[in-house]
Amino acid sequence: MRLKNYHPTWKEKGYELPEYDRAQVRKDTIASPTWIHFGAGNIFRGFPAAAMQKLLNSKSYDKGVIVAEGFDYEIIEKAYQPFDDLSLLVVLKANGSIEKKVIGSVVESIAADSARDAEWSRLKEIFRNPSLQMASFTITEKGYSLFDSKGGHLEVVEADFNLGLKKPNHIMGKVTALLYERYLAGASPIAMVSMDNCSHNGDKLYDAVEAYAEHWVKNGTTEEGFLSYITDTNKVSFPWSMIDKITPRPDDKVKKMLEEDDFEDTDLIITGKNTYTAAFVNAEETEYLVIEDQFPNGRPPFEKAGILFTDRETVDKVEKMKVCTCLNPLHTALAIFGCLLSYRTIWEEMRDAELVKLVNKIGYVEGMPVVVNPGVLDPQDFIKAVLELRLPNPFMPDAPQRIATDTSQKLPIRFGETIKAYVASKELEVTDLTFIPLTLAGWCRYLMGIDDEGKEFAPSPDPLLSEVQRYVKDIRLGDKTMAKDTLKPILSNEKIFAVDLYQVGLGEKVEGMFLELIAGPGAVRATLQKYLA
Repeated sequence: MRLKNYHPTWKEKGYELPEYDRAQVRKDTIASPTWIHFGAGNIFRGFPAAAMQKLLNSKSYDKGVIVAEGFDYEIIEKAYQPFDDLSLLVVLKANGSIEKKVIGSVVESIAADSARDAEWSRLKEIFRNPSLQMASFTITEKGYSLFDSKGGHLEVVEADFNLGLKKPNHIMGKVTALLYERYLAGASPIAMVSMDNCSHNGDKLYDAVEAYAEHWVKNGTTEEGFLSYITDTNKVSFPWSMIDKITPRPDDKVKKMLEEDDFEDTDLIITGKNTYTAAFVNAEETEYLVIEDQFPNGRPPFEKAGILFTDRETVDKVEKMKVCTCLNPLHTALAIFGCLLSYRTIWEEMRDAELVKLVNKIGYVEGMPVVVNPGVLDPQDFIKAVLELRLPNPFMPDAPQRIATDTSQKLPIRFGETIKAYVASKELEVTDLTFIPLTLAGWCRYLMGIDDEGKEFAPSPDPLLSEVQRYVKDIRLGDKTMAKDTLKPILSNEKIFAVDLYQVGLGEKVEGMFLELIAGPGAVRATLQKYLA
């Protein structure tokens, strides 16, 4: 059984197949595209692309989605094009049952590389087409960042600013250049929809695009009308959204199960940029996508696929509930301590008494007091499902090492926002926080690349890893004191924590906890036991 040649007989083995004329959908989409998505990773295939398939299967819509990848082109070359842009979604339910769905809604895949003339020309053609209604993004939080840790523009961004828009290299430069093509072709409206897990994601996308447009206007690369186009919400909108679905790396148990079905396309694909993917995506059943309904050129009827559309204020409340309190901070805490305690799966961590207490304390005790109920999703129900059903699900083989990727980019949202809320509160004292500071101290301990047994491990990829590791490189387990200000360059960095931890009264507390965590082999476990007794 090869994915590219799926057959009606697959239904006998429990595979759900596309229930539409895929060739016709592809033809219609390429001629008159309505949706292009940037970011070809697992979350896209496992959720937005699957939602589009629901519309196609129900005959509620007749166009598919085009996917572009602007960072790791091997994903397109190895995980999409060899399989005719098909993927297999394996839904792993908490009760142990599974669903297997062949997703065919992706009808074209493109490497968003400005140096590849044919593919870059195709992207320009898509953006020039007035039929295009939306461009969406799952490019991770760092994809929107134009700055280094010192506040200056990244070298690649400076190069884009200076060299103009013909061959941009940063993904935000590429997107802005494509919007310029749309502007030149008649300035048709479009919605630019970030679906990444970061606070006010639409604003992050807007800020980056606007910065590029402003620089190009100032240096004469583009005319002033382009900046007016970008800043006119009736022309180009940047709605906020909140997405929630766990789509971990391809799992060996899923691979084996598929092989027992005679499904052949199970090889793990590891790209040169260390992306883990495959022809299949394993994902949990639970999923939420809430989007601000701001689409100046219309949109597909995604509400028929379970996606919620609402106003910006409600999206903000849902996003803060999830990203700042009810899921993402818990995930990051498990990632940090999971790596230190040598766990390989999140669900196994949820059998660890101290780690279960830790995430319960972070969520219920320290986070929940600053959560505002958004109405469309109840925070108590949401976090209860996270802690009792989703994270402990043994059929969801997510790894702390995967979640630990880009942690420096996640900390300001996942913990910094709660710290800021405590600082602003008249009823709460920020210095009463214990478990969030413990997690931040755990991250500093994680940067040493030494687990709780004293063995070396490789921290997950992070754009600031080499910069922050240099501050802990000379620290050894068993050190009873540290040179003054050793951690200060890290803990005072507002880019990392959204606040200067010393100014809000937490810097010294984190330092003290860090000293406890480095007391020797076993100190991580002992420190957790001390604070969670």
